[in-house]
Amino acid sequence: MGRLGWRVGEIGYGMWGIGGGPGGFTGWDYDTAPLALDEAVERGCTFFDTAWVYGRGESERLLGALRSRHPEREMRLATKIPPLNREWPPRAQDTLDDVFPAQHVRDYTLRSIENLGVERIDLLQFHVWEDRWASQPGWQDVVAGLKDEGLIGGFGISVNRWEPTNCFAALDTGLVDAVQVIYNVFDQAPEDELFPRAAEEDIAIIARVPFDEGSLTGTLRADTVFPDEDWRAVYFGPENLPPTIERVEALRSVVPEGSTLPELALRFILHHPAVSVVIPGMRKPQHVHANLAVSDAAPLPADVLDELRAHRWDRTPTAWSM
Repeated sequence: MGRLGWRVGEIGYGMWGIGGGPGGFTGWDYDTAPLALDEAVERGCTFFDTAWVYGRGESERLLGALRSRHPEREMRLATKIPPLNREWPPRAQDTLDDVFPAQHVRDYTLRSIENLGVERIDLLQFHVWEDRWASQPGWQDVVAGLKDEGLIGGFGISVNRWEPTNCFAALDTGLVDAVQVIYNVFDQAPEDELFPRAAEEDIAIIARVPFDEGSLTGTLRADTVFPDEDWRAVYFGPENLPPTIERVEALRSVVPEGSTLPELALRFILHHPAVSVVIPGMRKPQHVHANLAVSDAAPLPADVLDELRAHRWDRTPTAWSM
């Protein structure tokens, strides 16, 4: 994990899908989630990424209970501070005080510490970011203070969708130890500028959304409909679902014999040396089995990587992309 110096399994556990609550996924199951989490630990997963908003603290409490059940296992726990105004991503008019005033950051840090049952959060992240705030001392002072007090081990930023360079001014402060970014077969833009800078400055990269919110599992169809309360009903609306299905179908011919599309998606991400850890969602034990097994696979051949480069899909944030 870059200059943090931690060694973690390259496939971590993303907990958005099991957190529940508005603005997230439907189908979460708090009875099944502990079974999947336990299985992940048994199979060597050591990095777990959550956020207060995933179930309004419930996902953090699930992670704290996991740690209590496996006190002998080394785990690195990461969580995120929600924006005060509950806007994902920030709006053009939002100020730092609207989103991350110092007292809000401190209050939620302590709340997350209690939920996780720890004395120190390994990695605390801001759940959204705008680089126009970077020079303001409010966030810098509170983050530096939390580090000095030993309440957090490292600090990171989860950058907004399709904006991988919207953190460079924050990186200039030297306070950012990790960047969480969307990176997958379609979304390859982080390779252009973010990854080289992260490698040069020894900043950890957490790759999220490895399956493009599910499309790269190959299970979506042109007539797929999500419940209204599931945010994918917006993401995979009429503007995005048809072209996504078309692109996924074009990818199927690239999948090596004996492999699967989800495996190919993860192996693509892991090929890049700047990536410290990828965090697929894993709601069920069978998801854990399939995803963690990818670590045993050989690196992708150069010709397959070359083919995957052609499937890059550069997009810009829109009203439906969050």
